[in-house]
Amino acid sequence: MFVGVSQILMRLPENHSLKGKRRVIHQIVDRVKNRFNVSIAEVGAHDRWQTIQLGLCKVGLNENKVQAEINKVVDFINDMNLTEIIDAEIEIISFSTRTTVYEKLSPCL
Repeated sequence: MFVGVSQILMRLPENHSLKGKRRVIHQIVDRVKNRFNVSIAEVGAHDRWQTIQLGLCKVGLNENKVQAEINKVVDFINDMNLTEIIDAEIEIISFSTRTTVYEKLSPCL
């Protein structure tokens, strides 16, 4: 099993209120959730009017597919032209599900 995690830092240079920031965040989150099977949420910079920090996560069985899906989400957000992406960090974490399942089931067998 592979878990892809991304942290995206964005800038809203023309924004001057938290209300405007929240409107943009809701647009991004709603569109991403409707189009992709990922978890996404605001994870930082809550009190900064011109900064958005989003985190997203994708779980899958194929490392390349998880990486590709996260890249598609980042590109999709960038193509929305609502914000300027400053930085996008992506990390893929590998978990061995077979060992974990066998360890959990062995007392039952």
